[in-house]
Amino acid sequence: MLKYFFKVLLRLFYRVEIKGMENIAQAGQRVLIVSNHTSFLDGLLLATAFPYRLSFAINTQISQRWFSRIIKPFVNLFVMDPTNPLSLKSLIRYVQGDKKVVIFPEGRITVTGSLMKIYNGPGLVADRSGATLLPVRIDGAQFTPFSRLRGRVRLRWFPKISITILPPRTIRAPDEVRGRARRKYAGKELSTIMTEMMFATSNYRRTMLEGILDAMRTHGGNQRVVEDIERHPLTYRQLLTRAFILGNTIAPQSVRNEYVGIMLPNTVSTVILMLGLQIYGRVPALMNFSTGANGMLNACEVAAIRTVYTSRRFVTLGRFEKILEQLAQKVQIIYLEDVVKKIGWLDRIRGLTEAHFARAAYRHKSQQAHCDEAAIVLFTSGSEGKPKGVVLSHANILANGAQLATRIDFSAQDVIFNALPMFHSFGLTAGTLLPLLSGMKVFFYPTPLHYRIVPEMVYETNATIMFGTNTFLVGYARFAHPYDFYSIRYVFAGAEKLQDETRRSWSERFGVRVLEGYGATETSPALATNTAMENKPGSVGQFLPGVEYKLEPVPGVNEGGRLYVKGPNVMRGYLLHDKPGVIQPPATQHGVGWYDSGDIVSIDTEGFVFVRGRAKRFAKIGGEMISLTAVEELVAHAWPEDKHAVVTIPDQQKGEQLVLVTTRGSAERNELSAYARKQAMAENSVPRRIITVKQLPLLGSGKTDYPAVQQLVNESTTN
Repeated sequence: MLKYFFKVLLRLFYRVEIKGMENIAQAGQRVLIVSNHTSFLDGLLLATAFPYRLSFAINTQISQRWFSRIIKPFVNLFVMDPTNPLSLKSLIRYVQGDKKVVIFPEGRITVTGSLMKIYNGPGLVADRSGATLLPVRIDGAQFTPFSRLRGRVRLRWFPKISITILPPRTIRAPDEVRGRARRKYAGKELSTIMTEMMFATSNYRRTMLEGILDAMRTHGGNQRVVEDIERHPLTYRQLLTRAFILGNTIAPQSVRNEYVGIMLPNTVSTVILMLGLQIYGRVPALMNFSTGANGMLNACEVAAIRTVYTSRRFVTLGRFEKILEQLAQKVQIIYLEDVVKKIGWLDRIRGLTEAHFARAAYRHKSQQAHCDEAAIVLFTSGSEGKPKGVVLSHANILANGAQLATRIDFSAQDVIFNALPMFHSFGLTAGTLLPLLSGMKVFFYPTPLHYRIVPEMVYETNATIMFGTNTFLVGYARFAHPYDFYSIRYVFAGAEKLQDETRRSWSERFGVRVLEGYGATETSPALATNTAMENKPGSVGQFLPGVEYKLEPVPGVNEGGRLYVKGPNVMRGYLLHDKPGVIQPPATQHGVGWYDSGDIVSIDTEGFVFVRGRAKRFAKIGGEMISLTAVEELVAHAWPEDKHAVVTIPDQQKGEQLVLVTTRGSAERNELSAYARKQAMAENSVPRRIITVKQLPLLGSGKTDYPAVQQLVNESTTN
């Protein structure tokens, strides 16, 4: 009766919803129930959710707390002394008696809102006892006063709570794995299961606007979320009000599902324009203005873009007048300054009213937008060929945000500094949309190239998280004061190889560990990342939950294979020149939905991914396959203060010849060859020719512009 009383009470006040009850019967008689730990209510929630009497494995101290005494009448408590090494063996024997035991693998209530450290012990119990593992996700209790997130999230007395019971799993270590290795193996398997559980139960099947509206409901309409160099921060409510006002004004200039070009820098106005278009079911296409007139004309062609929005101020400051003249011959150019002049008081009142009823207004105006519809179009950098349009759905983007959130402890207290351009997937998803969907504040800076100013702005805004490429991070480290990054918790690097010297300098000068990740525009973008808990320098981390992968052997390449991936974050498809405006879904020999990354990677026994280079960036010299990326790493180790790029030219005797383009004015092949011998590198890996330049050609995203480098080398060879 007492259990029934609490069950009714919880459902009355917290509207507790239980999903996956059918999985309980599938688990069998000997069951180890593992759950995330969100609050002091968790034990009571689980005890009332399951149809049978549960046992809880808790330590001696916890057994004396008030919440343990509440549930004690209708559960069994297995009290463990964490200082006694025999306690774990006792628990294993207890579970072997066909018991149904609940254990919280984190060992403590979360203080971050994300999963905490997963201990190895519960994994070993599942392995040694032969029990079936039943993962359970509790969501919502972290927003109650019974959590330990006061000051980190907006707490309320009676939020909705859901309990999701996932299909049963097992952990069985190979017989040959024993001792500490077995314990570590079981713990790693359990950690993977818990991470997959958090992603599988996340609600990423929404549109971006629905995700932002849900975030506003969670964190409050007065939560400040965006700011730029104008220093006028906006709250969720202010942001949505402006989006409705602007969306109402520009809607007549396009139709539903039309691709609409945006040529703007990192500003709050850009975010407002994107959301305003999406309210009416339009698809923002972010133009990479660093590619020049030809690049943007190509982008307009492949996406069948008729209209491009920009700003007169931006065009003047960026000196884009000539580019706009060429664009205007093919598409309609609309300046935001002209749009704003047309907005009257009635428009403002209408937008304010709709923002107060945002969910209903959005459903009506978007004509019931679906999460699998196109949300954003980005354009490939062109570093390997002609640019293509990459269509990302709402679910793609939200799935990638959810994948990252399972591994990284983001919170509403974080301030993200985003200088990466929004036309780059890293700057859009991680630097812009993830904060909006998570209640974090994001500060937009218009360019990552201001190496002196960016560190000062990071210091001034008290940023806690920032993103960058190796090139940009080197530039910031060169000019920053040692205290400029005092508030930074995490720096994530992507888009290009993170050099050891960059990692070392940030660690020694600023006390910040740079975490390297990996992805592609086509994967929204993140596929793998190092984290505070799982970090291996030199790798790009472990694959995110939900990512399937296959490695195909490459002739001549002995280590690793060509990477193919599939997952909810993989794009809807390409927009190509042969069929402008038509989405062509990804497909490979592995089937529809599989994306060919074009990268050669290897994966170690712990699941860490090592990128060996682009498949296209291998040279065949004297019958031997040479990775141009590996050669660049060799040169970077030899001359860490300079920038380098390696390309090839034809060679009559050996097939191809390596050419190094470097900013090192005193570069000598003999010096590089001597260094290669010390590193036991083959002579074939040393470039035959060296060309010195003052500055290496770069794309707007910070990557090396290899087509420009190749053209430079070809011209030098011809001359």
